[in-house]
Formats: sequence, C-alpha cells, structure tokens
Amino acid sequence: MIALAADEIVIDENAVLGPVDPQLGQYPAASLLEAVAQKPIKQVKDETLILVDMARKALKQVETFLTELLKDKMDLAKAQELAHVLSSGFWTHDYPITIEKLKGLDLPVQVGLPREVYALMELYPQLRQRRPSVQYIPTPYERDGNTNGRS
Repeated sequence: MIALAADEIVIDENAVLGPVDPQLGQYPAASLLEAVAQKPIKQVKDETLILVDMARKALKQVETFLTELLKDKMDLAKAQELAHVLSSGFWTHDYPITIEKLKGLDLPVQVGLPREVYALMELYPQLRQRRPSVQYIPTPYERDGNTNGRS
C-alpha cells in the first residue's frame, strides 16, 4: 500500500510486490464471502456471519482507500479498476506482482535502487524463513472433532 501512495515505485530488479487484499485473522476477506455463498444461510454459524460482515466492510474500505491513493496518478475509472484488482482477492495474498505486471497495470515504476540503499540494507541482515508461507495439509480439517456441515 505504501508503494501505491508514492509518486513512483522504485524497485530492485529481483523484487516483487503483493496484493493488498484484507485478511481477517487467518482468512482472506474475499474467501470468507465466497465460502458463505456456497451454503444455505441456515447452515452458517453466527460467528461466521459476523466475520463475513467484517470482510465486506474491510474489502470496501481497502478498495475505497486504494482508489483515493491512485486517482491522482490516473483517471478515476482506471484507479477504481486497479483498486478492485489489488484488493478483491483476484490473486492470493502471497501472489508475486512482478515489475512487468506492475508496468502492465500502468503504475509508475523505476527499476534499480541507489547503492546507498543496498549499503543500508547490509546493516540489517534478515533471518531465513524456516517454514513455507503456504502449506499442504493432507487431512480434513475439523474443529472440535465435529463440524456438522457448518462452518
């Protein structure tokens, strides 16, 4: 989101950005809406309905805010369209948006950072991540041992 607020995105040739779709705890807001749409309302727990309400609000808020950030950089219709794509769950939250895709979205991109930025980054080494961001769990997930068809 910070990159979208800038006049220009200055990015390393190996870097990627990601979507800004809202997450509610461990769940993507867009996926909560999709999951509830698959069931009759009587089969959905009240807690899930509350999460879905929050998800709708979060999606609208993020899309509106992104439109505000982008409308000075492009025409309003394009800003609204781009805000929707980046916030609506069109891609998963960990989807890498490459430099080519950023340019294809008509965002102002400059490839290459000043040497001073790399020197600064060397002062703060990052630990390697020990687990993948996406995991495959081959067993069915059940809460409290019984879902009774309700989410």
